[in-house]
Formats: sequence, C-alpha cells, structure tokens
Amino acid sequence: MKVYLSEGPDYSKEHINRIAGRLQTARTKGELLRLLTGEIRHYTLFDLQIIGGRLNSEIELLPSPYREAVRPFFRAQLFDRHHQLLAMDQAPAHGHLMNEPLRDRELVAKYWEMVPEGCFAWDDEGERNPYFQNPKNRLFYYLIAAFAMFVLDEPGHPAGMPFPGGFFVEQRGREYYCLIRDKEKELFYSICNFCPAKQTDEPVRAAPKKR
Repeated sequence: MKVYLSEGPDYSKEHINRIAGRLQTARTKGELLRLLTGEIRHYTLFDLQIIGGRLNSEIELLPSPYREAVRPFFRAQLFDRHHQLLAMDQAPAHGHLMNEPLRDRELVAKYWEMVPEGCFAWDDEGERNPYFQNPKNRLFYYLIAAFAMFVLDEPGHPAGMPFPGGFFVEQRGREYYCLIRDKEKELFYSICNFCPAKQTDEPVRAAPKKR
C-alpha cells in the first residue's frame, strides 16, 4: 500500500491526464507559464520538502567526487527553476510571453501525451520511504522541466551540469549542446527526448563550478 501525504486530490493517472490535457491547450509561452504556475501552486511546503528529501537521497547514492560536483546542479534544476517560475508569473516585464508562440507546438503536445505514463514508469521498487513513491512528486519534475524547455527554451538539465564520463551540457551563445542527448531515446519518459539542446559529438569544454 502506498501512502500519499499531500493536500488536494489523489494524483491518479486519470487526474494527471486531465492536468496534461489542460497544459496541452497552451498556444503561447505566456499561456503555458500561467497554466504551469497554477499547477505548481498546488505543491505545499511539505510536498517540496519530500521532493527535496528524495533528491538528496538519490544524490547520496552517487560516487564521489561526481556527487559533490553534480549536487548544486540537481538542486538548481528543480528548486531554482521553481522559484524562477513563480517570480516570472508575477513580473510585468514578462508580459510579452503571452503573445510569443511555443517553439514547437507538436513537440510540446507529444510531451504532455508522455507525461501521464512517465509519472508511473519510474522504478520505485527499491525505495523504502513510502512518501517518495508519489506520482505527484514525479509530475513536479515534469512541470519544472516543461517550464525550462518550452517557456525558457533552455535545456531540461541546466547548462554546465556534469554527467558521468566528464561530459557537460554546454552553452555556446544562445545555443545549447549535449553529448548524451540522443542516448536517452529508448526511455520514452526521459525529458532529453524533448530538450532544445542539440546533440554534439565534439567534446565540450570544462564547465564552471556551480555554487
């Protein structure tokens, strides 16, 4: 039996399907930002603490020194962007986004078709903490990734984020490049399949450390 400690409705696949359907109606970056903000506001402080707890648990399983190098990027990927999303929705300076079309509406539609299945595809069998086994937490991950990839046109994983093997997400001017982007194609629920970063076969330069 899974225990979901959260305010609001139970996050069943049907409920997440309805959420994805609403988000799929967005035609502009501003419309998507408003819809994402509405969903993100359903996450309580307790929800965010649980999501942060699982993130820390997963990071601690990584080998050192990779664990120390990647930790701030994982936190930035979720929580810095969470703060940025809420701040942008309140900022008049971003009003122009209401009329700015999404970069690729067909790709965005495919993303929201994937999300309900993706929320239930993660392997939680080895997870001992029942509060971590929650599709609402996984939906948070997809909502934040959608903000980054479709509103900001930035990679799902922040620029500079290291991967095993010494690879990095690299920014060159206004373009982003990643050596491992296409390696995730077999995982239908991977955000890499929807990322604006371009696949590159060139070794990237060492990324600056994130503090």
